[in-house]
Amino acid sequence: MSQTWSVLAALLFLIFSLVEGSAYNIVNVEAGDEAVLTCASTSKMYLVMVTWEIKSNTSCSLAYRNDRNETKLNCSERMMWKYSPDRDPALRIYPVNLSDEGNYTCEIATDMGNFHFSSSLSVIVPPTVTLTSDKSRVAVCQAAAGKPAAKISWIPASNNSSEEEFKHGNGTVTRVSYIGWVNSMNTTVTCLVTHPAMNQNLSLDLSDSSSRLHYPLVALPASVAAISGFGVLLCLIFTCRAYCLRKLAHEPPVLVENSTKLGRVKKFPGLFVCVTVKENIWDRKKGEEMLTEARESEICHFSFPLRKAAQVAPALLKFKK
Repeated sequence: MSQTWSVLAALLFLIFSLVEGSAYNIVNVEAGDEAVLTCASTSKMYLVMVTWEIKSNTSCSLAYRNDRNETKLNCSERMMWKYSPDRDPALRIYPVNLSDEGNYTCEIATDMGNFHFSSSLSVIVPPTVTLTSDKSRVAVCQAAAGKPAAKISWIPASNNSSEEEFKHGNGTVTRVSYIGWVNSMNTTVTCLVTHPAMNQNLSLDLSDSSSRLHYPLVALPASVAAISGFGVLLCLIFTCRAYCLRKLAHEPPVLVENSTKLGRVKKFPGLFVCVTVKENIWDRKKGEEMLTEARESEICHFSFPLRKAAQVAPALLKFKK
């Protein structure tokens, strides 16, 4: 009698399951999480065999044979039984990715007959949210690579906003919303992103972008003025030195001590000193001396002290010979 009631309970469970529509499940799972696809409980029946047929980007199957206690799998290793298949043949997928999205069918063979249960797996991908502004102080809110597409709204609300949408090959969607700064009293805008996997708010002060643009414009004239001033200063220095050279070059030489022996000395204050040295060469033949040649050399040194130039001139002349 107890066995009869067990069989009737199992049949009623299957009938109610079919009537209530639980034979077809829609499962939404976020990418990276765990997905569990249920099948009928076989604890009240004698299980012969259970098979999961998977039709996604890659078709495969997972089967269990009770009399041999044997499992056969030609799917990804991420797919396996959640519990013991002879009692609850639920399918576990971890971690879930976009390629797992598709239809999953569970077929059970028992001593009471064969039963089918189907599930549809939908993978949710949260978008990457960013909020930036461009040079014209337009705020740009982007919800990138989300599935399904995220919804974007603004605070404060404005009729001056626009939106774009870009669909990707893997089923994700990027949505971009733009809003201009029209209210000078309220410089902060907030982007509200709504998605089944998350809700996120980002705020931005659009007045910061104007100040950031202002600094380079102020710094540029200042740097130009500094460079121009330095260039004018250098020009004045070289012009003054050139004038001094032209003026002093025509002045008469300055006589120093022993000038009869060393010659003449020209001094250009702050620039250089030139010493003109004369040397007579005598030829001694048959006890007579004859003047054969008179040499004159000019030795110049930058910022050379006048007295020191007069002292070292003979040594420099001797070194040149």
